[in-house]
Amino acid sequence: MKSEWTIKKISEIAEINPRESIKKGIVAKKIPMDVLQPFTRDVPSFQYEVFKGGTKFRNKDTIMARITPCLENGKIAQIGCLDPGEVGFGSTEYIVFRAREGTDPDFLYYLIRSPLVREPSIKSMVGSSGRQRVQTNVVADLQIAVPGIVEQKCIGDLLKVLDDKIQLNTKINKNLSEQLQALYTSEFDVTIH
Repeated sequence: MKSEWTIKKISEIAEINPRESIKKGIVAKKIPMDVLQPFTRDVPSFQYEVFKGGTKFRNKDTIMARITPCLENGKIAQIGCLDPGEVGFGSTEYIVFRAREGTDPDFLYYLIRSPLVREPSIKSMVGSSGRQRVQTNVVADLQIAVPGIVEQKCIGDLLKVLDDKIQLNTKINKNLSEQLQALYTSEFDVTIH
């Protein structure tokens, strides 16, 4: 099947930093950099804040940290916490990727998260020590082998199922840990007079 893959620039399969509009002074959902978890698809939380500036995005967009050390730490997520048609915003230190027609948004997320995109992005960083940033044009010009849309959907769906299972197992483990702690406390927390 790989023979049907074609070499494309990232900018050919994704719109980078797509134009969106939020009027200044409007309260909107903000996704701060510090809430993103390393190598975790879903955004765990957001806050409502008055919009004064920042990158803007919609559901199914992929956001990637462009500053050190956040990108090295895997701060890349897919937006899924907005209402239909809603525009959210976040740090100016995000690069936003929106799947173009013929590109599966889930496939795009996993591609951006992969070493195929992350490693050249990290190598493209410029700036003073501790404040280095990815050069967006370098990412836009990266050439990647890309399958057709049907195969993209198969790849994206498979990886999404695995991510969903990991999230479910994490919740189960947290719940079991909390139950164990409660049981331990109730069994061994004896008051001595």
